[in-house]
Amino acid sequence: MKFGWRGALGIAISVVLLWYTLRGEDIGRIWSVLSHSNGLLWIVTAFFATITVPLRARRWEALLEPVVGRRLHFSALWHSTAVGVMVNNVAPARAGEFARAFALSRQEPEVKFTAAFASLAVDRLFDGTILLLMMVVAMLDPAFVKLNADSTQLFLWMRFTTAFLVVVLAILALLVWAPQRVFAMYDGTVGRVFTGIGPKGRHLLEGFASGLGVLRSPKLMAEVFFWTVLHWASNGFAFWLGFKALGIEVPATAALLLQGIIAIGVAVPSSPGFFGAFEYFGKLGLGLYGTPSDQAVSWVIGYHVVSYIPITVIGAWYLTRLKLHFRDFSGADTAPPA
Repeated sequence: MKFGWRGALGIAISVVLLWYTLRGEDIGRIWSVLSHSNGLLWIVTAFFATITVPLRARRWEALLEPVVGRRLHFSALWHSTAVGVMVNNVAPARAGEFARAFALSRQEPEVKFTAAFASLAVDRLFDGTILLLMMVVAMLDPAFVKLNADSTQLFLWMRFTTAFLVVVLAILALLVWAPQRVFAMYDGTVGRVFTGIGPKGRHLLEGFASGLGVLRSPKLMAEVFFWTVLHWASNGFAFWLGFKALGIEVPATAALLLQGIIAIGVAVPSSPGFFGAFEYFGKLGLGLYGTPSDQAVSWVIGYHVVSYIPITVIGAWYLTRLKLHFRDFSGADTAPPA
């Protein structure tokens, strides 16, 4: 995988955010808080954090059914998703998204890379929608309202994210319901100006459009919606267990708000594994509930470690089982297999 300017920028931003997170903190105190936390609860936390990955794979099964015309084997989806998460944890620039689609196309040759990758765009759209709804629920909790009478800045974040999702949804809807119009627009602009890449770009666009079939089926959309809710409910429960492991007293809905804030926050360029961004926005979110900074920093460090290690090890294992190497993913985004 190539380490370009995006990777360098991500690491620089992560270093700055990590510095802001730890600035003025007593590292000895943080270690003391972590060492006296509930180890058993951390183990259960790690389990629920990790189980979100097979839940995501199960959702991918429904997303890809219209593309393939049948249900893919869950094992192929699970292995590919685990590999993708692992790659995101060790490589910059969210390379795991490409790795996930590439790994599936290698296991299931009938699934084109472009179609698999397009389905991940829909996957993220459902993620964003459910996360925003859960954040709204958390912000309507009287406990949050009492602590944050003025949440103007947070609402501005949510408005920006909502606007972005609406734009993405509009583009995807156009590709689903009027693909020929999109292709004609492409041929008349990009295809005409950049003749060298025109045919290749058209092929990629057609493959991308083919991966959006789930948006035409209300039944499949409902199924994807269900698995998305279950995925983020499990993730939120893992957050809450981490709170309990450290004795952090916040309402259960804090986990719903916090996971949304972190999900939005890690969208900025960051280092592999989202280190720095995760810690900064996690501490920021817990601060909205008046959590002492030493407890907040202890939680972001503890949770990040216990959620990072299991799936990274599992993904690395499946990478070797699939006889893939990191060099196989190089250029997957620019030259996907047919």
